[in-house]
Amino acid sequence: MHLPAASVTGVDVSADSIDLARRHYADANVQFSTIDEGQSAGEFDLVYCNGVFHHIEPDLRGDALAYISRALASRGYFALWENNPWNPGTRLVMRRIPFDRDAKTLSARHARKLLDSAGFDIMTTDFLFVFPRPLALLRPLEPALTRVPAGAQYMVLCRKRA
Repeated sequence: MHLPAASVTGVDVSADSIDLARRHYADANVQFSTIDEGQSAGEFDLVYCNGVFHHIEPDLRGDALAYISRALASRGYFALWENNPWNPGTRLVMRRIPFDRDAKTLSARHARKLLDSAGFDIMTTDFLFVFPRPLALLRPLEPALTRVPAGAQYMVLCRKRA
């Protein structure tokens, strides 16, 4: 699937991160805003989120998905990427990163349930990044392993229900 990007909008809760992004990456087709600076309703065809939901308190994840749903156009796509808590390498790396130590991971199964209850139709769930650098010679096998819940990250691709 090819979705040409007419424009890109980055959103974050951190004003400092948004200021940094504006200084270094903004241009005519790329803009940034904090989550509190307002929201465009039904404007986006695709929302991409990587490694964010494990930093959102579990009881607030539904609110985050509602925010994303409001931003999406009818039948818009949402690609949720998260760290796979079933992967030992992921757990090791997260223990070593100070801002990830207290994160509350969510399994792909749990993510799919959240997405379904928030009004999204699940299209696919793929597990990626199976082999670490020392096993890089095996990486050509990874496309055949996307359904095996072994990868360091997973991606749930879904669509907003009509």
